[in-house]
Amino acid sequence: MLKIGLTGGIGSGKSTVAKFFAELGIEIIDADSIVHELLVPNTPTYQKIIEHFGERIVAKDHMLDRKLLRQLIFNDINEREWLEDLLHPIIFQIMLKRADLAKSPYCVLVIPLLFETNASFIVDRVLVVASSEADQLGRSSKRDQSDIHEIKKIILSQIDGETRLKQADDVIYNNGSLQELKDQVLKLHQQYLKYLVKKKL
Repeated sequence: MLKIGLTGGIGSGKSTVAKFFAELGIEIIDADSIVHELLVPNTPTYQKIIEHFGERIVAKDHMLDRKLLRQLIFNDINEREWLEDLLHPIIFQIMLKRADLAKSPYCVLVIPLLFETNASFIVDRVLVVASSEADQLGRSSKRDQSDIHEIKKIILSQIDGETRLKQADDVIYNNGSLQELKDQVLKLHQQYLKYLVKKKL
């Protein structure tokens, strides 16, 4: 199974790109969705996070207060590293298992922190969604109703765009219309299918 690692900075448009691949019949395995599964009440990871951060991290509905958690880890590198050390090995293990079960010609693994977590080893090709910082800030603040300063902290905590592009096998530039973005996805989809045919020869 050909595994495409889809990554990019916050607000770059990864989810939209993944949606377009899904519309082409490609299975999407999303790290953020797996995190949501791991953090539902009474799972082992949920309990470990409460033990570490305390009851303040639990919202009224018993779910974890993700906004507070995000503030805590992006204001303290040690807390961020603790959480990443807990979650990432489990996430990558689940992603690889699901990739093995995928029925589409290839699958897309959406990993926002692919480079930051040295996860390139679990994919065959890396696809980066590139976008300007202004667009990232605009999309993220609109989507999450987050403070611009908080979003900037997240951007600074991630690998810079230039370094990300240097390590990419493929790049989609999200600086135009949705149709232009969709056209780039279709073009890459056709390239991946051709790559698979060549691999079989």
